[in-house]
Amino acid sequence: MAHGAHAWCSSVPDSPSGLPPDVARTAVTIGSFDGVHSGHQIVFARLVQRARSLGVPSLLVTFDPHPLEVVNPAAAPLLLTVGDEKLEVLAESGVDYVAIVPFTRALANLEAPEFVDQVLIGRFRMHDLLMGHDHGFGRNRGGNANTIRALGRVRGFGVDVVPPVTVAGGQPISSTAIRRAIAGGDLERARTALGRAYSVGGRVTHGSKRGRLLGFPTINIPLPPPRKLLPPQGVYAVRVQTPKGPFDGMLNLGSRPTFGETNVLMEVNLFGSPGDLYDARVRLDFVHRLRDTIRFAGPDELVRQLRKDATEAQIVLAANT
Repeated sequence: MAHGAHAWCSSVPDSPSGLPPDVARTAVTIGSFDGVHSGHQIVFARLVQRARSLGVPSLLVTFDPHPLEVVNPAAAPLLLTVGDEKLEVLAESGVDYVAIVPFTRALANLEAPEFVDQVLIGRFRMHDLLMGHDHGFGRNRGGNANTIRALGRVRGFGVDVVPPVTVAGGQPISSTAIRRAIAGGDLERARTALGRAYSVGGRVTHGSKRGRLLGFPTINIPLPPPRKLLPPQGVYAVRVQTPKGPFDGMLNLGSRPTFGETNVLMEVNLFGSPGDLYDARVRLDFVHRLRDTIRFAGPDELVRQLRKDATEAQIVLAANT
């Protein structure tokens, strides 16, 4: 990972932490950190600064799956980051170590003091804890800022509580608010809170080659895992990160109703010639929603609309470089 950070998986509380033996103490922050948004980034920067002032490594403890998937599956949200997406963003955080803890029912049943003693201190050698003002951990989220401060005085670790981070207008930045923005197609609001464009990744696969016949060849990316939140179906201006560099393009996220096809696809027409990208991993950065996916009278009408879409997408992307 970038900036010297390391990541590992640790089953807790029955396995070693994965920390090097010479790491005796750590400064820790803990949370789900779905989306790794700009509020999270402020927490990480503060953690790194605090760790350096104490002369200890910084450690980020996060979970997989999302705790609500275990505690209350019916309330579990669709996620902003799935698989390696979270780690890819965390690689730029400057944190020394990242621990991905499998979240289990046994872990969920630990009371806050047990979680602190067995996991944070016992496994991760915590000397100092940084937590969000509204964060809670342990059974029924009993470990809130007040209770953990009191526990820290008894156990001998420091506690730093980060106040809420807001965007313009004073609204707190939260993964929940970002999910609402993306689900509603408000990409600009989501980008402001995330600090980057919302994205989805995948490997390029072979498609039906229909776009090529229409004069708009596409790369095809399988839909992400069902836990990943996608914006509403439609046509989008996107920036595509590829092994051959970034390319602008337009994405159809949806079906192909003009041809009577109802299966949902992700097809991207790139404004450039990257060559063969089959089996390459790419990332689609959503920049702007152009229109709904609609049924046209036939291929000729569709091609006329695609030309308009391409022109609009190029204008939007040029303004968002």
